[in-house]
Amino acid sequence: MAGSYEKPSLECACTRVCVQGTWPCPLCRSFVCGHKCKSLCLLNLRPKRRRRPARAKPRPGEVAPYTIVYFPVRGRCEATRMLLADQGQSWKEEVVTRETWLQGSLKASCLYGQLPKFQDGDLTLYQSNAILRHLGRSLGLYGQDQREAALVDVVNDGVEDLRCKYASLIYTNYEAGKEDYVKELPGRLKPFETLLSQNQGGQAFIVGNQISFADYNLLDLLLIHQVLAPGCLDSLPLLSAYVSRLSARPKLKAFLASPEHVNRPINGNGKQ
Repeated sequence: MAGSYEKPSLECACTRVCVQGTWPCPLCRSFVCGHKCKSLCLLNLRPKRRRRPARAKPRPGEVAPYTIVYFPVRGRCEATRMLLADQGQSWKEEVVTRETWLQGSLKASCLYGQLPKFQDGDLTLYQSNAILRHLGRSLGLYGQDQREAALVDVVNDGVEDLRCKYASLIYTNYEAGKEDYVKELPGRLKPFETLLSQNQGGQAFIVGNQISFADYNLLDLLLIHQVLAPGCLDSLPLLSAYVSRLSARPKLKAFLASPEHVNRPINGNGKQ
């Protein structure tokens, strides 16, 4: 009968047969993986998670799949730019001047009334960490399993906490608060040193044995703090080596040396 399945022999060369020796399998209600039925394994096991392949660069004449809409500063977008550059991705920049922003129409069109805005084809995203997580998922930069993904989130949330403290200093309390902030900085960076030490003795990435979106976010945070307080990593040897190691990755090194990065102010008020 067309579309019917013949019960395969348990002597089939394929070793992935129903552990119950029945047909169909009582576990997954499917059929034995055999040379006759051409169906799936009966063991009802989830397939191993695979990394999604990175998107190829657009060919000449093609439009870059990504667009960053942001102010002419590093701010909350430089980690995204680092990630895209290091992963060999192309993107388009739509620079928003202060004058354009104060006109109000763009601000009114943004979901939360703020930038960055990120376009991935017909997908529009807001919130810098949501953008990083999206790229982490789509480019295979979110750990190799659920455990690593959870740890990546732990790191990234820690980066966000310190970034908020940094932004508060820069924009609201720079002159009065800088001295105390710099004094407390090694203690605030210590958790990342601890996380590094727990992963291959601090000789690899912040989580696992492959780079994640949290690495780019952490690297950006460390680089801007080295500008604010050049000796902030002196007592944190693993973090210091981590910055040097990641910054030496060929594509990332080229980006960090590019005029686009070097000439782009860190913050919008000139303080850093």
